[in-house]
Amino acid sequence: MNREPNDSRQESFDRPGHWRHIELVDGPIDIAALTTRLGDPDVGAHGWFIGVTRRTTDQRITETLCYEAHREMAVSELQRLAEQAAEKFSLRQVIIVHRLGPVPVGQASIVVGCCSPHRVETFAALPWMMDVLKQDVPIWKQETYVDGSQQWVHPTDD
Repeated sequence: MNREPNDSRQESFDRPGHWRHIELVDGPIDIAALTTRLGDPDVGAHGWFIGVTRRTTDQRITETLCYEAHREMAVSELQRLAEQAAEKFSLRQVIIVHRLGPVPVGQASIVVGCCSPHRVETFAALPWMMDVLKQDVPIWKQETYVDGSQQWVHPTDD
């Protein structure tokens, strides 16, 4: 995991085998390293969502996305989200890593991972977590297009 001076990280353990890893990073997300973090011999399902910057939005060519956040509030809300998801979907482990600053086309801005004893809970948890994250967490996105124009994007526009 790329650790920059402004990175924010929080881990919590509520009982053996149950933990949450929340992190805001200012550089590329090390997805391979994150995939090794989930592991519990009593779970049968691991699920991941990786959000990347796409090249086009509404037929406009994107150069980069730039994310800003209120760090302390964002980490607190992400931790709350992870705890709610763990309770709602019987998740053993939850990882949420969000990149801040510029994110070029093809690179990841968000990685959400979770595991549970059964696939149904894992499959249901990922879209729920992303929907709540976009609605409740104070992270903002500005899109810059190749023509130099910029636009702040509302979470429901995605």
